[in-house]
Amino acid sequence: MRLKTTCALIAFIAAAMPLSAAEGKDPVDPQALLTHYKCYICHADRETKAGPAYVDVAAQYRKAPDAISVIALEIRRGLRHGGPWHMPPHPEVSVAEARAMARYIMSLEPSKATPQEVKRP
Repeated sequence: MRLKTTCALIAFIAAAMPLSAAEGKDPVDPQALLTHYKCYICHADRETKAGPAYVDVAAQYRKAPDAISVIALEIRRGLRHGGPWHMPPHPEVSVAEARAMARYIMSLEPSKATPQEVKRP
């Protein structure tokens, strides 16, 4: 009886989950979250502004096994190092939203130089 109840509960939870969450994808577009929480005022995907470019953040944490957790925590707690500007804490960002943003940041790969950018000797 207990096994049937457990199986029924698992089936109910799985049915109630959005399909995107069940597949491990973010249910909300991370770039929409970065826009909503005004992160793009100080950051950009590939351009340094008042804060570092997200591609540079990804490069900094590329070898860290817990990069997503660390970045999500930094989003929520803020940072106070690395220059005259500090990132304020963002407790209004949920843990799930912070993790979605961190996954997006870590998905950014450095771009390859285009032929025009290659310096010729």
